[in-house]
Amino acid sequence: MRIDETLLNEAKAYAARNGRSLNSVMEDALRQLLNRPETTERPPIDLPLSGEAAGPMLTWTEIRELIDLEDIEKVLGGRHADA
Repeated sequence: MRIDETLLNEAKAYAARNGRSLNSVMEDALRQLLNRPETTERPPIDLPLSGEAAGPMLTWTEIRELIDLEDIEKVLGGRHADA
């Protein structure tokens, strides 16, 4: 078995802080993982459909302009491009 070195070091430190062996920490972690109920079903997500009153209807050009404006504001640190 191969374990990421950082994760292994964290597990060793946890075991030491709690006065436990690394083996017991690993066994408990596996037990918790294996005893956790499996959820394969995702909760439903309601997405607005075209034509619903879910917000403004924008063209692809308008959407692109909004994205560009947001990028400009990020670069300028919140200042407007015309300032």
